[in-house]
Amino acid sequence: MSDATPQQVDLAQLGSAFPRTHHVLWLEFGNRGDFDDPRKEWRRLFSELLGTFALVLVAAGGGLLHAKGQISLAAAVVAPGLMVTAIILFMGAVSGAHLNPAVSLAFALRGDFPWKRVPGYIVIQLVGATLACLFLRLMFGNIDHLGATLPGPGYKNWQALLMEIVLTTLLVSVILGTASAAQNVGAIAALGVGGYIALAGLWAAPVSGASMNPARSFGPALASGDFTSYWVYIVGPIAGALIAVGFALVLRGRGGDVISRAAGSGVLDEGALSAKAELSEEIEQGRVVPPGIADTDAQRSGQ
Repeated sequence: MSDATPQQVDLAQLGSAFPRTHHVLWLEFGNRGDFDDPRKEWRRLFSELLGTFALVLVAAGGGLLHAKGQISLAAAVVAPGLMVTAIILFMGAVSGAHLNPAVSLAFALRGDFPWKRVPGYIVIQLVGATLACLFLRLMFGNIDHLGATLPGPGYKNWQALLMEIVLTTLLVSVILGTASAAQNVGAIAALGVGGYIALAGLWAAPVSGASMNPARSFGPALASGDFTSYWVYIVGPIAGALIAVGFALVLRGRGGDVISRAAGSGVLDEGALSAKAELSEEIEQGRVVPPGIADTDAQRSGQ
């Protein structure tokens, strides 16, 4: 076994000394100028519109059909998780596939997403969710709250609120963790996020509906005209996202590294997919050490 230690590299500051690696990083993750390019913002917003429409169509539609007795609760809560997995895989590189105002807020707080893009993302997510529920209303009529998330029978608002806080804290922790450079999990992140959503729904849906997403709850509320208990699904997910950002700071330090920024902001450069495997291989073989790991090693060596 070789005694050679991997080189600790600040990925954000690579320059002419490492031209090949720097080129791969730009192909895979772009640069901050690309993230902020207003000429590409319409693509990102359309990605969020389409993705949130698909998610809420499945989530609210599943809830509606379950209320009608046509599908099981398991099917109703697993379907959104599978849909999120598919959305992340097929267009996560365009917008980051937030699909959730709480996720956009968390990425911005971590420094992985520009604050100036947060309002646009949140508005378009709410629009996508509303369009999905208007479609459901056209299909089925204004019945069963159009699949809205509500406290379950026998549960009060405060119980649903606490459940949403806990569920969203864990969801956003999974999202931030799988997006970090230290994890380097790539496309497997989609399975982690989608799997968590399905798991949370399987056990917690009877308590609060397992929304974890203000947009998912907003669409049915607006389309049905019933905002009963909606405040629970604003306060709960936002509080959970804030807690998850704090957990991420404890676990991995400050955000804003090049890999996390790409995951949160999306990548529109050509060649991104072909470069991903190459960069991941460099990290796995120890030729490049992600910033989070390098910082931890440096602290240990200083003790």
